Amino acid sequence: MPILLLFKPPGKREHTGGEIMRKKVVSLLTVMALAIATLAGCASSTDTNATTGTEAATEATDEAAADDAAVEETADAEEATEDAAQVTGVKAGFIFLHDSTYDLNFLNAAKEACEKLGIEYLIKTNIPEGQECYDAACELADAGCNFIFADSFGHESYMIEAAQKYPDVEFCHATGTRAHTEGLDNYHNAFASIYEGRYLAGVAAGLKLNEMIENGNFSAEDAVIGYVGAYTYAEVISGYTSFFLGAQSVCPTATMKVQFTGEWYDEAAEKEAANALIASGCKLISQHADSMGAPTACEAAGVPNVSYNGSTVESCPNTFIVSSAINWAPYMEYIINCAMNGDKIDTDWVGDISTNSVVLSDINTAAAAEGTAEKLAEVKEELENGTLHVFDVTKFTVDGKQLDSYMADVDTDPDYTPDTEAIVDGYFAESTFRSAPYFQLQIDGITLLDQAF
Repeated sequence: MPILLLFKPPGKREHTGGEIMRKKVVSLLTVMALAIATLAGCASSTDTNATTGTEAATEATDEAAADDAAVEETADAEEATEDAAQVTGVKAGFIFLHDSTYDLNFLNAAKEACEKLGIEYLIKTNIPEGQECYDAACELADAGCNFIFADSFGHESYMIEAAQKYPDVEFCHATGTRAHTEGLDNYHNAFASIYEGRYLAGVAAGLKLNEMIENGNFSAEDAVIGYVGAYTYAEVISGYTSFFLGAQSVCPTATMKVQFTGEWYDEAAEKEAANALIASGCKLISQHADSMGAPTACEAAGVPNVSYNGSTVESCPNTFIVSSAINWAPYMEYIINCAMNGDKIDTDWVGDISTNSVVLSDINTAAAAEGTAEKLAEVKEELENGTLHVFDVTKFTVDGKQLDSYMADVDTDPDYTPDTEAIVDGYFAESTFRSAPYFQLQIDGITLLDQAF
């Protein structure tokens, strides 16, 4: 269900006692409004009606007035909602594929940024990678949104179509590849160097493999990682390769098997893939797919798991180790500030680990190997200061050979024609020539059990 919440940005004037009280009430009403909107969304995730924060707050105020303890605050609350309506004039629109951990990562960042900077926003969830995306984008543009953001790879062509129709609205898209070649001033791509986070998560996985080897659970030659991927896309290839390189940096005998599902979110297929990998001898499982299928399969089987886009420790307390994720809040704040200040949005924006755009969850010490936190801190520092490059060509081979040159398909075209030299200063320069990944090398040590395009 689309959600519209209205907030007032912080002012620079001195705060009177009444103003402080009103701020407290606004915060309370905001929480209540979010709860109301969430309950409505549970009733119908495809409902296209918007609820304003002002309306929800007024309803909450009416209920509070029935409580004797809240009578004194009601007048201030009503005044506060009136103040909240007088905001910056910037309105954001967001389009999300599902309500999975992947999408919640974006959704929570969007809400955080909008509420922090005090702007209106509309959210549309469960928007497929089809015509529905174009329709949703048009609805948001017609609703007065100054910029519109979509979160899934397959949304891109529809976002471009909407950008062409609404030249005065800014369109921003995560994981897309075409902004730098489309020639549209109002269409933009964004991503982050998540390969750094996956590398770190891979180090944690490798340490766990070492611990199990030392404990006699299996031999070093049997240190096989299983990986559940959605599609055989560059984004997924870059992800599982960086994870593998991280694991291999501390567990040199590690190898990997990859099973694809052909869907970003299919809990049954992801669970089935994880179980098949476990049955084939994989000792640890990670994923680039969005459901709880793989983690729950691991918990049931007692197999260590490294998840993605959020901690699964509550559901998988015995097997979850750590998770990497892109923190989208810095980008959300960036595009909001651009809209507020009239600044141009980068055609391709890339966040990294040094800007807190790439993060790890808390480590689950019940499952992680001893010393994991210390080792991750060490490697993170190396990534931040540039002494370590994830795709250092001396650290992997392709068909038994070390690469000194590789032409990548950066400028996307129907024939996927290589067009850009990607080996720079001894490493593959991922997310340098555009924000979205373009690493598509099949390196030694990784076996693809199937493919899905």
